[in-house]
Amino acid sequence: MNLISQALPVAAPAIGWATHAFVLVRRLRTARTDRLTGLMCREEFTSRASRAIRHPHAAVLLLDLNGFKQINDTHGHAAGDRVLAAVGRRLAAWCQAHHGFAARLGGDEFTAVVRLAPDADLDAELAYGLSAYLSAPLDAGGVTLAPHASIGLCRVAQWPGAGLPELLRAADEAMYAAKRQGHHWCPAASELAHRAGPARRAGAGRRGAQLTLLLPPVRRSAS
Repeated sequence: MNLISQALPVAAPAIGWATHAFVLVRRLRTARTDRLTGLMCREEFTSRASRAIRHPHAAVLLLDLNGFKQINDTHGHAAGDRVLAAVGRRLAAWCQAHHGFAARLGGDEFTAVVRLAPDADLDAELAYGLSAYLSAPLDAGGVTLAPHASIGLCRVAQWPGAGLPELLRAADEAMYAAKRQGHHWCPAASELAHRAGPARRAGAGRRGAQLTLLLPPVRRSAS
């Protein structure tokens, strides 16, 4: 009993500091993590992605869910939240298998950085891989839903020297092309083709605002 009494004054501060550290770690993790999906928030993603794109096999993805507003309007926001949470888990698992990570930009919009081998079958990886995985039926609280996404892909190797803002914008345009064409996914044009092609799609509405918040605009000199 005497030993316990003597040890308590010494142990109490240590226990207090350990508890405080645990709380701080949890707060930091919460600040860096989207509560609904468990994915990274924008700031954490920007920091990690800026380093990850240095790998020659890196690729940047942008995707959003098709008809998500209709899910909310028809089945309610609770069902929509279940869909987002499930998509977040599935996207995180797919990215982990491809040496990458993902983030939620906001709403039904997501981004990711992964590694894809130069000879990878992109249809197998994206149309029959990621897209099919994301759209598997799920229980959204009394209703079964199958979310579908449009995906834009930009390979770092096709944009030598490009920074994260340029890669994200190229993937964003590819994602919108996939949505317009009704495809599962679409690759971004190479930088050379991008410079020689028609004017870039103007960032409009919420999508343009999300990318502006994620990263500052890039000013490029005329070719």
